Amino acid sequence: MANAIKLRKLSLVGKKMFIFLMGLIAVLFLVTETSNLPHKNRVTSSSSHGENTLQSKSVRHVKIYNISFNDLANSSLALDMVKNSTPAYSEENMKYSSKTKAQILVLKTDILASELKHRSAFKVNERISHDESASKNLTEKYTEDTERGPTLRKGTKTAYGFPLESTFVRKTKLTIPPRTVIPINEMNHKLFHREASYPSVKPRRSSKRDQELLSTKLQILNAPKLMTDQELYDPLFRNVSMFKRSYELMERMLKVYVYREGEKPIFHLPILKGIYASEGWFMKLMEGNRKFVVKDPTKAHLFYMPFSSRMLEHTLYVPNSHNMTNLAQYVKDYTLMIATKYPFWNRTSGADHFFVACHDWAPYETRHHHIAAGFKIGKDVSLPETYVRSARNPQRDIGGKPPSERHILAFFAGNMHGYLRPVLLSHWENKDPDMKIFGPMPPGVASKMNYINYMKNSKYCICAKGFEINSPRVVEAIFYECVPVIISDNFVPPFFEVLNWEAFSVIVAEKDIPLLKDILLSIPHENYVEMQLRVKKVRQHFVWHSKPVKYDLFHMILHSIWYNRVFMMKSR
Repeated sequence: MANAIKLRKLSLVGKKMFIFLMGLIAVLFLVTETSNLPHKNRVTSSSSHGENTLQSKSVRHVKIYNISFNDLANSSLALDMVKNSTPAYSEENMKYSSKTKAQILVLKTDILASELKHRSAFKVNERISHDESASKNLTEKYTEDTERGPTLRKGTKTAYGFPLESTFVRKTKLTIPPRTVIPINEMNHKLFHREASYPSVKPRRSSKRDQELLSTKLQILNAPKLMTDQELYDPLFRNVSMFKRSYELMERMLKVYVYREGEKPIFHLPILKGIYASEGWFMKLMEGNRKFVVKDPTKAHLFYMPFSSRMLEHTLYVPNSHNMTNLAQYVKDYTLMIATKYPFWNRTSGADHFFVACHDWAPYETRHHHIAAGFKIGKDVSLPETYVRSARNPQRDIGGKPPSERHILAFFAGNMHGYLRPVLLSHWENKDPDMKIFGPMPPGVASKMNYINYMKNSKYCICAKGFEINSPRVVEAIFYECVPVIISDNFVPPFFEVLNWEAFSVIVAEKDIPLLKDILLSIPHENYVEMQLRVKKVRQHFVWHSKPVKYDLFHMILHSIWYNRVFMMKSR
């Protein structure tokens, strides 16, 4: 009897185990099959402030996740978006949450397509060592002297459905003249009417930082008249009193949050030599700054996305493909990650985010010329293109001769890039002893020194655009105290919002190249002497220092970003 009871119990246990195993197999089967089918349900984020949802037709809704961008290089982008992540508005991230939660709609096909595009690029990144020696080798390797136009870009929309005011753009080259030419006086008009021309995006919710910027704007507009200043030379500025007040308020108030996300070599790896040095020096000095940078993003007025456009191109661009799609997609995915991880982008639609790029990038839907390419005067910032020959001593060889010892009227030498330089040479090469206009100079150190000596001995240095609208010659001329002659229709000079470029440079329309000598000779000698003095005075604003100093290039770039952000603010 006891044996029968024992057998019956074992039989029951066996049945239970069998049912359990069958149930487990069924669950696993359902999970597997479900994961292979399109999701039709909505997945939304929630917090203690309530629940908001996004609705759309025939799309998949994905919850906001706290994703480390470092993970993207080693695992599937699509899987990282939906697995093994912490919601951005979880308890540990509540300090970044708000009443209006940022929700991003992501098409599953977009994520998978992005993963396919990035897979090969990430393999390249994985092969690159990120130790100090590798970083040094990379910065030394990618400083070749090719001409590109630097810009600091903000302002368009992405395919993800939210405005992307910090834009990624594709590189184009100037092979034909611009269809429309905007003269300098019209650029000035656009600057003075910037608020009407570019209405700012209303933040989804107001913040303490917005009120601080509005208060700052009023203080700048009502700046007391500056009588004399030992550090600033009045004729260089549109309004030296406003600039002085704005700079003081920037030093006292401005806080910048630098995103830590992103892997080398595209992120956090500054290039400090060559004509791409501006983005590298700014990155180096911004990331190492203790005065402006804050660890708490809720205290920030501006948000810096620290990637190198040069390294982005080198790492992802397929040579001779003429296809920039994967580069744009890479930046879009990074921006999407920032927008999903933090609420700050979505609060202002990216109006307070910026990056510094030394390529002539332009939005896909626009053309290649500076203003025509979507550049917004008074909103975007034109970045000086500085050719740094020594990373250890970025001020090497700076200086020049006084006006009385400059016996060459005008000088130019360079490759025949673009459509404009061949025109310049056709009119002036070997045509006039006062006009030293050459093609490319021979390679080598001696030739470089000869180039510098020509600049130091010339009254005027011709800055004719090449493939791109900007040229390092503008800043080089300032370095060597040679009055720059800018021949580049639609070019917006650096720090246009605060500097009066007509005071220390000559701007010549491309159509007037045949009249170039007459234009220069028409400038009275005393006027030239005064312009040359102003070039010497303005030079302090275009120089890099290993440790930033007041009014130097690092501070001027940061100030222009600050200044334009302040003046795009509107009281409600």
